[in-house]
Amino acid sequence: MKEFNYKINGTPYRVVVTKSDSDFVELEVNGTPFTVELSQKKKKTLSGIKRPSTTSSPTPQSTSTPLVTRPSGSSGKSSLQSPLPGVILELRCKVGDTVKRGQTLMILEAMKMENNILANKNGTISEVLVQKGDSVLEGADLVVIE
Repeated sequence: MKEFNYKINGTPYRVVVTKSDSDFVELEVNGTPFTVELSQKKKKTLSGIKRPSTTSSPTPQSTSTPLVTRPSGSSGKSSLQSPLPGVILELRCKVGDTVKRGQTLMILEAMKMENNILANKNGTISEVLVQKGDSVLEGADLVVIE
């Protein structure tokens, strides 16, 4: 059994792989079970996710609300996103810091290399959405600059 912790747009997800064979992978995302069908045995790429049918009463959820959402754009604020998946090694900024375009805000380890994550504009850090040691996916929001 393998366990992974991800943060997508600031929302933590706990993924536990419970069973794996050459055609299917059974896993749980935040306690919800999924069966993932692998498309080719050699490449083992994910082709589809099927929810198992449940006999218990469904939890009241709005079907129109997506599970993962992106924050709507707001005037004057912009989020700096991860250019590739990796792990945050070091934070060099905190909420309230004034930053200049090109200033190193954090160090991201990806593919065994350390990458400087630079400010994309002048401004003030209004939110830091990650912590040291967090695993992030490509496109994940890291900080918000006003």
